[in-house]
Amino acid sequence: MYELLQKLHSWWAYLALIILVLAVVNALMGYVSKRNFESKDLRISLFAFIFSHIQLLFGLAVFFVSQKGFKAFGVEGAMKNPELRLTMLEHPLINIIAIALITIGWSKHKKALPELKFRKILFFYSIGLILILSRIPWSSWLG
Repeated sequence: MYELLQKLHSWWAYLALIILVLAVVNALMGYVSKRNFESKDLRISLFAFIFSHIQLLFGLAVFFVSQKGFKAFGVEGAMKNPELRLTMLEHPLINIIAIALITIGWSKHKKALPELKFRKILFFYSIGLILILSRIPWSSWLG
């Protein structure tokens, strides 16, 4: 069960990151060119929102099924091990914050004036993307 969830979480991450980068680039191009926020832009932003939330659900499932770090080493032992600290504390916490920011961006863009919609998406989705990229366990993800 754990291996399946971890593979889903890992592979879905590629899709979620690609769509999130696409949403940020789309928002940047729309903001810079001062074009109208259209249904295509709404869909791109919505897909990034949905895919990132599905990724969070996979990640939470992996976290709660695993718990091997805290059980094996205890909280203090896990905090002394940089790899366990990243995967058991920093990665989940920072990514929950990133998804919260993406959610805030989605909510704020809906209430914003048409000329500010791209700016809201760009700001909140970009910060969320940067936070996500900062806490990916690159050594295990690419290896």
